[in-house]
Amino acid sequence: MLIFFFTLLVSFSGFLLLFLDTQPEQQRSHNYNHAPLSHPIIGCLVSFYQNRHRLLDWYTEHLANSPTQTIVVRRLGARRTVVTANPRNVEYILKTNFGNFPKGKPFTEILGDLLGCGIFNVDGELWHTQRKLASHEFSTRSLKDFIVKTLQEETQQRLLPLLEHAARESHVIDLQDVLRRLTFDTVCRVSLGYDPSCLDLAKPLPPLLTAFDTASEVSAARGAAPVFLVWKMKRILNVGSEKSLKEAVKLVHESVVKIIKAKKDKIAFNERNCGMDLLDRLLKAGHEEIVVRDMVISMIMAGRDTTSAAMTWLFWLLSKHREQEASLVKEFSFGENENKCLDYECLKEMKLLKACLCESMRLYPPVAWDSKHAGGADVLPDGTHVGKGDRVTYFPYGMGRMEALWGKDCCEFKPERWFDEESVKKGVLKCVNPYKFPVFQAGPRVCIGREMAFIQMEYVVASILNRFVISPVSDDYPRFVPLLTAHMAGGFKVRVHYRNGTQRIKLE
Repeated sequence: MLIFFFTLLVSFSGFLLLFLDTQPEQQRSHNYNHAPLSHPIIGCLVSFYQNRHRLLDWYTEHLANSPTQTIVVRRLGARRTVVTANPRNVEYILKTNFGNFPKGKPFTEILGDLLGCGIFNVDGELWHTQRKLASHEFSTRSLKDFIVKTLQEETQQRLLPLLEHAARESHVIDLQDVLRRLTFDTVCRVSLGYDPSCLDLAKPLPPLLTAFDTASEVSAARGAAPVFLVWKMKRILNVGSEKSLKEAVKLVHESVVKIIKAKKDKIAFNERNCGMDLLDRLLKAGHEEIVVRDMVISMIMAGRDTTSAAMTWLFWLLSKHREQEASLVKEFSFGENENKCLDYECLKEMKLLKACLCESMRLYPPVAWDSKHAGGADVLPDGTHVGKGDRVTYFPYGMGRMEALWGKDCCEFKPERWFDEESVKKGVLKCVNPYKFPVFQAGPRVCIGREMAFIQMEYVVASILNRFVISPVSDDYPRFVPLLTAHMAGGFKVRVHYRNGTQRIKLE
């Protein structure tokens, strides 16, 4: 019934064009801000629906044609939306006038069922309190050491043996799925002290993982819905995807609460036991169970798919640019020092590896767009007027494809663009404006796990490329799908081959 209703609405929109569109065709074709073709009442709903399978490129094309890299979008069933790829606007939204651009109720409503009052879904004092707590914990040396130790164990004892088996047996594997399993294992061990053992392919996926997948997918679909009324009606009636979301969220919450209660019992039984995971620290600090639950769920969501997505796209890009891969492998070589270990200090010296990761995330950002909602009327630096309650979206995917920001070769994979032009041979990386490259957000809400995310990605990528060559099974161009965090549609099917003729570094 709901699908029929939406189809009827879109069809009726076309009928409305014949009678309600009084704007002359010539005037429409020269819209002042190069926004999508808009009509009275329905706005750009028809164009939005027609391009629903390519929304990222649709927005990017309009932004590229706008002199200010900003457009205003109006459509039936949605708030007036300002979309920008202008770094000056992004800085204004995320830093200069940060207080006027909270996530807002429309955003938190979309993710509220899953994330509750977690740090990534709240504003104001509740956000500030959690942010201060998380910043303190992530800055402690003991937690950093625990994260690195966990990552090393997962990589050495699970990931690499899995890849060796695939290479030895000539099996095709879904590398995206493998990397997502790896990051889920790692983030669960770090956040909850719980080991789901997802990299054991002989075992079925744990229900917690599949529930997270379902909840993420349906929550993202809410945000992309052409007419928000549709998903809200489904939620009221408890049907379709909203019913699946409700069941998945229930499973996630119950699973995490069960882990929390077990951790509490463990702490009560042995108060001297000093657990290193984040959950242990939060409980010992005396925080309420629901607050802790929502906070660790937010941490899992943030730390799981973002890094796996970035690594997946990097491996695909390197498969198309073998000369860059060869340079990376050369960077891993240490001449006669065969006993050199790949540790934290060693990773910091791998400038090309970091440049490749940044370039991959520029083209395929783990979070394609992020929205705030204006607390009051405002004017952005480029002169765009923002009304109270307007949705204001900055767009990392489109920013990475703006010729005005990155030059005529903006759509090409060129890691060298991240090096200082006068010191390329010395390997000095540029200090790039974070509002030009906001993949980790910027300003007060900048990602507190940024440093650890780079460590994880660098360690895993170096470990794999040092031993193996990754070859995609298909030559087709993969499709970038922007859910809560982006992924490669259909997975990344590859064959794994041993790397010959290169020196292997020792990995701790």
